Amino acid sequence: MPAALLVRLTLMCGAAAVLAGCATQKPPLYAWGGYTSAVYSQLQGAPEGPEKQIASLEEDIEKARSKNGRLPPGLQAHLGLLYLTTGKADQAQQAWQAEKTQFPESTTFMDFLLAKFKK
Repeated sequence: MPAALLVRLTLMCGAAAVLAGCATQKPPLYAWGGYTSAVYSQLQGAPEGPEKQIASLEEDIEKARSKNGRLPPGLQAHLGLLYLTTGKADQAQQAWQAEKTQFPESTTFMDFLLAKFKK
């Protein structure tokens, strides 16, 4: 390979690396908090119980709201299911309604869950 081509190739690679390093990183679209770990632990049997998960998710919601962050899809629906397992049907309905409002694509499923309590 000629020396001039090698120098040119090296400079192009260096410039690309510098430009890639200067790229600004976008903030995450959603404030996930501990939601994914709460779902995972719930699926694994959650030895700490739903009350601890509820407290954790409520804390994540407050943090997201204080920073004007968006809640991830499914968080409030999962919170509603946790409320239901602890006998808080009213709070479960509120959480499902909030999920439906924030994510209209979940309307069919949230309406199905909400209809179960109207019977």
